[in-house]
Amino acid sequence: MFKYFPHTANDIKEMLDVIGVKSLDDLYAEIPEELKFKGELNLPSAMSESDVRRQMRALSGKNKLLVCFAGQGAYDHYTPSVIPYIASRSEFSTSYTPYQAEISQGTLQYIFEYQTMMCRLTGMDVSNASMYDGSTATAEAMMMCVAAAKKRNKVVISDTFLPAVMDVVKTYAHYHGVELIIVAAKDGVTDLERISDLLNGDDVAGVIVPQPNRYGIIENYEGLADACHSHKALLVINTMASVLGVLRTPGEWGADIACGDAQSLGIPLNYGGPYIGYLCTRTALIRKMPGRLVGQTIDTKGQRCFVLTMQAREQHIRREKATSNICTAQGYMCLFVACYLSLMGEKGLREVNEKSYANAHLLHEKLLGTGLFEEAFPDKPFMCEFTLRLNSNKMTASELHNLMAQHGYLAGAVICEKCGMMAFAATEERTEEEINVLVKLIKEVAS
Repeated sequence: MFKYFPHTANDIKEMLDVIGVKSLDDLYAEIPEELKFKGELNLPSAMSESDVRRQMRALSGKNKLLVCFAGQGAYDHYTPSVIPYIASRSEFSTSYTPYQAEISQGTLQYIFEYQTMMCRLTGMDVSNASMYDGSTATAEAMMMCVAAAKKRNKVVISDTFLPAVMDVVKTYAHYHGVELIIVAAKDGVTDLERISDLLNGDDVAGVIVPQPNRYGIIENYEGLADACHSHKALLVINTMASVLGVLRTPGEWGADIACGDAQSLGIPLNYGGPYIGYLCTRTALIRKMPGRLVGQTIDTKGQRCFVLTMQAREQHIRREKATSNICTAQGYMCLFVACYLSLMGEKGLREVNEKSYANAHLLHEKLLGTGLFEEAFPDKPFMCEFTLRLNSNKMTASELHNLMAQHGYLAGAVICEKCGMMAFAATEERTEEEINVLVKLIKEVAS
């Protein structure tokens, strides 16, 4: 037996005897023989460390790194080089979950700092220790609305969300018996009049809207919180975390719950993950919040220390009464975000947004100047992402997108192939030279 296999031969025999099975092979008796693999596994022979490194470099060399002008929920922001170093330090590591506070102070402290900074960023009272991603955070916010309501299971959501978010929310709603009402977009933004009509039925538990939306448009939610609260419904605002450095916070809009993806706060794109979802709320809803909460206290010596609070460990065992306990991302990802916000501060985060804004508007202007694009939603404000409509008799949006990839550029994301809509993004990482090269290439191939 390998040393990391904890069970002895006697242990295995006892377990098999309890379930009435003679051998481990009998556990797979129901699997048809033709589906069982009978050959030898194609495993390479042992290698030296240098050989392994050489092979890994060869494999990584097959990746084609593109200059990123795409967003749609994942953005190419710079990660300061000191963050991976800090995140790798042993002070922030523990071999056990932070239920044992006496051996988990490093983990508990950075989670506490993460929560504190996310509250300040969103304008809310309390933050949990993160979710898997922005999609699951939004779905959990929906569940909070229903849990807080009295005999209401209807939730209204704007159709201006990213498809990935909508799919996850729909799945949660279906399996939890939530009646999800999708309000169609109107000129690229949320139809607030339709939401107001639905609220008049006095049977809505919550309203969920994005900021900015899937088209990159910054929406105006003036008066929406008052409308929701007058009908005893909660307001949830999903925001891409980075832009909260300059835009009105969910708290300033009067939201009850703030959620979204915090990948934009220093976490590399990394081929799709892992990312981190944030979830913040008002104090009145703290008992409805899923995940873990870290609080500050003092120990027997009067020293500052940190503990999990508001929830008992046993709560997550009683499945029928428990809130979700999505907390896998609370470790490394929380630490990344906490380090990023600590390093950047208010001034740095504002500078990131100002540079992203300038780059996106420069790209927007130059693409329109080619004559190959037109505004999909004229006169709508945007930050670092925007949507245009391709006008080319030579190729479709997907063909242009694929051709640009061959030239080394991730030229936006195709939103609607039939109508030629493409969403472009430009963060502080993009240079004027890269913007000019992209525009020149598009003009050459699509004209």
